[in-house]
Amino acid sequence: MKHLAFTASMLAAAALVWHGLPSFAETAHRVPAPAADLVAPTTAQTETAIFAGGCFWGVQGVFQHVKGVSDAVSGYAGGEAKTARYNEVGSGRTGHAESVRITYDPQKISYGKLLQIYFSVAHDPTELNRQGPDSGTQYRSTVFAENADQARIAKGYIAQLNQAKTFSRPLATTVELSKPFYVAEDYHQNYLTRHPSQPYIAINDLPKIDELQKLFPEVYQATPSLVRSGRSS
Repeated sequence: MKHLAFTASMLAAAALVWHGLPSFAETAHRVPAPAADLVAPTTAQTETAIFAGGCFWGVQGVFQHVKGVSDAVSGYAGGEAKTARYNEVGSGRTGHAESVRITYDPQKISYGKLLQIYFSVAHDPTELNRQGPDSGTQYRSTVFAENADQARIAKGYIAQLNQAKTFSRPLATTVELSKPFYVAEDYHQNYLTRHPSQPYIAINDLPKIDELQKLFPEVYQATPSLVRSGRSS
């Protein structure tokens, strides 16, 4: 995965390459809320959602700043346990996508609201098997539904946004049902918070946090919900 090799010496070159292209702030916008949402049982204290949308550093960083989210863990979904390792996933041949498992309080934020944030600021859902400078199926836009209800809501929302032509291109987002999630290596957790000056983060991911605060002030929290060190599951 090339973004680990992105160094400060490449910042000027990257600026030249991307000069004239729309910035994230110019393309991000608050999309309409889903027409249908999940109704949380009154006894439910936590639920989980798994989203893939390019490099997991930025996706994790966004949802760590969302009220009602208690945990957002970077990992891999879509492939087998034996290949859920960073170097192997980077080949693009494992079936995995860099993903984030979100644990949230359904009494404070709904699955539909998480999807709205995902499509609005966490990534560009119209890009097929890529996000920004990263390309390959491991960077695909995918909702890994935990159950049939999540799959139904996600598919309906994708159809809704496409029918309304919310984006200039059709969404590339797919829905995969009941795929196991595997936690990524410790050095990937909280990466945005720990490396805010890293050029890849500064160019590609910090603008997402700014747009979250701007477009969703009602759910934005300044202090992120960080993953504890030594996380293995």
